[in-house]
Amino acid sequence: VLRSYGGDASRLCDICRQSIVFDSIASLQKCVEVIAADTEVTIVRVKNRLDPAYDSSLSLGYRDVAFNLRICTKEAFDLGVETHVCELQLIMETFAANKSDQGHTRYVEFRNARAE
Repeated sequence: VLRSYGGDASRLCDICRQSIVFDSIASLQKCVEVIAADTEVTIVRVKNRLDPAYDSSLSLGYRDVAFNLRICTKEAFDLGVETHVCELQLIMETFAANKSDQGHTRYVEFRNARAE
């Protein structure tokens, strides 16, 4: 929170995070389309690390499509969590297979070294 957001915890968007793993780009793309069309989802931000223009050296070669989104269902309103932002990562199998606690630790160390 201090490093990335200057101590402003209200900017956190990934306390609640989930991943969906895909075996084809076509199925990942279909999922993107379904999310975009869902009227009970508000998309806050999209990071498309699969875009060929994305500089993967910024993420140690890791690639995915990450949505920050809010769930705007009746249940979310009833629970008072409709403003909560969560992260949904859409990942190809090849990248998911390389994710591990050690890999994430290296990524955090990399970001810390870059002061991100």
